[in-house]
Order: sequence, then structure tokens, then C-alpha cells
Amino acid sequence: MKFIIVFATILAAALAAPQHYEHHDHHDYDHAEILRYESDVRPDGYKFGFETSDGTQHDAEGHLKEGHDKEHAALVVHGSFSFVDKEGHKYQVNYVADEYGYQPEGSHLPHA
Repeated sequence: MKFIIVFATILAAALAAPQHYEHHDHHDYDHAEILRYESDVRPDGYKFGFETSDGTQHDAEGHLKEGHDKEHAALVVHGSFSFVDKEGHKYQVNYVADEYGYQPEGSHLPHA
């Protein structure tokens, strides 16, 4: 359980860290400001979210799903993220990540 708490804390900090992007034409993109940042790590799971001034958002909530024994427990995460590309198109992905893998859904993603 301590691993999950440490992992969730590191993940939330990494996602909130300022990013620097350089395009192939060597012009820097404008830096986005953090408009919202929330993080709540509990013994039974975590929840975090952020939003930046460039339209990027990410919200997720995770909890430990007990298996038939403690060695087979799985981290289950439900979340969504969205971003706006350079042409102004907004993309959104809703996802579940659990013992069955990462399962994204979005209108721009191919369907199985």
C-alpha cells in the first residue's frame, strides 16, 4: 500500500511539473499556467486533477481493488484528460486502467 501512495504522489507531482516544449522550427511554445491543481492521497486511494491555461485538463481517481489474496490486488484508475492542439481542436480521452490494462475511449480514437 505504501508503494501505491508513493507512486500516486510522484505521478501527481510529475504531471504538475512545468513542461518545456520546443517545436521542430526551434520556436518555443508559450508556457501554460496552472489554473487548478488538486491532490488527495489517502490510505485507500488517491484523487488528483489539474487544468492549465492552454486548455489541458487531467482528472483521475484510483483505488486498490482487492483480489482473492493481497498478492493479487490491482490498482484501478478512472480518469479523463483533454488538450487543445495547435489548430484549436479539443481532444478528450476517458479511461480506465486496471488489471485488464489501459482502456481509453475518445471520439478521435479508433474503435476495436
